[in-house]
Amino acid sequence: MRDIQYFEGPHITVHPGAGNTSNDGWERLLKNIASNALHDSSARYDAPKCDEDTRVEVTDEIMDWIQNRDAPQPLLCMTGAAGAGKSALQQTIAERCTKLDILSAAFFCSSTDPTRNTIALIVPTIAYQIGLKHRMFRSSVAAAVEHDPKIFSRSLQSQMDVLIVRPFESLRRSHGFDTNTFPYVILIDGLDECIGSYSTPLHPTPADPDDRRQAEDRQAELLAAIKHSIVDNNLPFRVSIASRPEWAIHTALKPGGYLRQVAYHIELSDKYDASGDMRRYLQRRFEDIGLQIGDPQWFSKNAIEILVQVASGQFVYVATVYKYISERRSSPAERLKVVLTWTPHEGQVVRPFEALDRLYASILSTAKKAYEAVDTHHGHDFLLLFRAYHMVAGAGQCWLSSAELLLFLSVDELSGLLGLETQAKDLLISDLRSLVTFEKQLNDYLHLRLYHKSFSDFLQEESRAKEFFVPESCVWMHLSKRCMQIIIEYPLDFDYPPNQWEELPLPEPHRCSLVIAALQLPFFLDEIASLNHHDVWPKLEKLLLLNMADPNGWFRRGFYWGTWYRDLSIATTDLEAQKPEAAAIIFEFLAKVNRGRQQLDL
Repeated sequence: MRDIQYFEGPHITVHPGAGNTSNDGWERLLKNIASNALHDSSARYDAPKCDEDTRVEVTDEIMDWIQNRDAPQPLLCMTGAAGAGKSALQQTIAERCTKLDILSAAFFCSSTDPTRNTIALIVPTIAYQIGLKHRMFRSSVAAAVEHDPKIFSRSLQSQMDVLIVRPFESLRRSHGFDTNTFPYVILIDGLDECIGSYSTPLHPTPADPDDRRQAEDRQAELLAAIKHSIVDNNLPFRVSIASRPEWAIHTALKPGGYLRQVAYHIELSDKYDASGDMRRYLQRRFEDIGLQIGDPQWFSKNAIEILVQVASGQFVYVATVYKYISERRSSPAERLKVVLTWTPHEGQVVRPFEALDRLYASILSTAKKAYEAVDTHHGHDFLLLFRAYHMVAGAGQCWLSSAELLLFLSVDELSGLLGLETQAKDLLISDLRSLVTFEKQLNDYLHLRLYHKSFSDFLQEESRAKEFFVPESCVWMHLSKRCMQIIIEYPLDFDYPPNQWEELPLPEPHRCSLVIAALQLPFFLDEIASLNHHDVWPKLEKLLLLNMADPNGWFRRGFYWGTWYRDLSIATTDLEAQKPEAAAIIFEFLAKVNRGRQQLDL
């Protein structure tokens, strides 16, 4: 009967020594793994990894966490923007752990590979790799599969319990087994790239909103299974997961999330400045090209500095640049010149950032479909709204007001102007967290921050963004219409206005949007001129005088008032030829506001 191994399950004891059932179970397992997902798979030949002297700080931090087995957090979650270098870091860690003989298993997801973009294959693939490390573990896994051939269609928690937890517990109870010598590191890279199907479809893609939600649910299911099966059972594994900060992992790690207390969280943000690493990366790669072409002077240090600056911390940018420049049968100097001077135009054949553009287009497409599929978002144009936040409330962005002065808007103020609830901004970018975030600036207001300049360039170039391009004129037109609606629709009784601007019974963003609407009058005067029956002008008169009475009011400031009064007077004069009656009403409105301002001694 050969040697007898026992696998303990609910009310079962399996003897895999008899016959060839153990081999049968292992063969079944092999049909449900993703061999392409292994860190040393031939399908991942020349996988991106960190150069020896790059990303030193973050790799040392990860390795310190891995090798400190007494640390209280057995789970590491590394999140970062698209192109931040997460996969290269995980590959580097996998190779280091292999050399130390502590790598137990690794799974590298990829949205473009149907064998490794589905959650269903992760647990069996991990069990397979652990089984290669110890014969008894392998026998227990094989026996479990033989006992329940349908295990691969069960929940992820059931799979993990049957294929990993129980075989390891059985192994740990055996005589002569030392857990301290067993490989203990499990790496999962690109969790966000996994879809939700249990089976492997021919062309899996979470383009449909329902598929997207299923993918998110399955990603969350895997995280919960890892916590329940490995963390809660105190198994001696160290599990490192890398992902964009998408819904599943973002929700699990936020305050109150189920991984908040048990996960060591590394965010690849400004804390880990990658500029020096990218500079060394390009220097080394360009020097290698120089050796190949026999011209070490083919590039300049200034060119490298320009590329590093434009990359804005995005490793995928410099990797894309290098791949383009090092193309065979081409002049690297000419291609470097193209990258440095490239300006997109219609019909252009040269596209050095095509791979980067595909990445951005894919993320935007998924986000658009997921957002517009929600019932309460019907009628909202996702791309138009996001472009408005990008143009108006982006960090360093501004809106040129009618007074031709820079009027900076916070995210909440823009939300009010767009007629959105305050929390709507978070829903808008919930699938774009790998590219953008909201953060406070010096004025303590939230602003939209784009992680990478190249994404902003993408949004502003029609030849790159294609169907995802929204012209600035469309955004300004939409904002102008919103201003008009705000003035008309706000249900405020200005016959009995409060004594102070701050006493208006409105949230601050809404008060701000009323002022913005008034400031923008010269831009949409033609549209509002015919709406006298809505009592727009009396309402505006009292609104402006109330704002002027406020020591901090926009219309109290002489330079705003003077320019606004001049612009609106000119616009009304131009209107007089076509609509004399409307122009007369507006001139009367201006005169009343001016008299009221004089009474305030301004």
